Amino acid sequence: MKNVGTTLIKRNVKMFFKDKGTFFTALITPMILLVLYATFLNNVYRNSFLQVFEAIVPSANVDDNLLDGLVGGLLLSSLLSVSTVTVSFCANLCMVQDKVTGARNDFDVSPVKPRSIALGYYLSTAINGLIIGFAATVLGLIYLAITGWYLSVLDVFALFADVMILVAFGTALSSLICYPLTSQGQLSAVGTIVSAGYGFVCGAYMPISSFSSGIRNVMSFFPGTYGTALLRNHALGGAFEEVVNQGFPEIVAEELRNMSDANFYFFENKVEIWALYLVLLGATALLIGGYLLLYALKARRRKTQKATEE
Repeated sequence: MKNVGTTLIKRNVKMFFKDKGTFFTALITPMILLVLYATFLNNVYRNSFLQVFEAIVPSANVDDNLLDGLVGGLLLSSLLSVSTVTVSFCANLCMVQDKVTGARNDFDVSPVKPRSIALGYYLSTAINGLIIGFAATVLGLIYLAITGWYLSVLDVFALFADVMILVAFGTALSSLICYPLTSQGQLSAVGTIVSAGYGFVCGAYMPISSFSSGIRNVMSFFPGTYGTALLRNHALGGAFEEVVNQGFPEIVAEELRNMSDANFYFFENKVEIWALYLVLLGATALLIGGYLLLYALKARRRKTQKATEE
């Protein structure tokens, strides 16, 4: 029984890759998002950055490469903040599919501990999500290398670390939400709703700094916005430094940080980087705890029902 958890993880990962349609759908989703963002949000982000420069330095002559680096960093952070979470719902298909095929009933009546089953689904989904998330990160870095590269080696490693944490968060969120689902249609419906709405909730489509103070305060309670802020810092940090290096006042870089949500505020109080990590990791732990609790409660109900029947 010691290798049951590992066996379940390997089995679930193989099932995900065996379903070519699901795998390629998850794989091309970040690519489609990147194309859509670059097509529809590029000019919006570019004009937003230019407005900050012109508001502080009216006669500012902004280098095109710098502007492309700022826009590219914002696009990359938006892409990763959405895809790391939404792809987790696609990668979590195995948990629902086992209910449809009846395999889940076999697991429930077997001597395998419910915690092992729950962790098997969670870790396999996280592995699948990491593969897609890392692929999306590499794709985004290639895009930055073409448009405007201002990242340091530390920034690149930090981006991959952020993706790992966000995949863990997205997997926990999808596992908790998908737990009661019993059909692929329900999973598709939930995935569609999450894909459509999560980008707004986490501040990926439009920085939350562009909303009213009331909306900003409400959105600051959503853990996803903290993940987006982390990605903003690491995708745009080098470009912000370049702004100062090119002779612009420090206040310009600071306003750019505020505009892009790299400076994240909770009720007008700036949240430090370490606190962003703490909130996101804490939320992930709570979601995982809730997910495991559901399995534990179900196992207890089964034991109670079995004892009553006997």
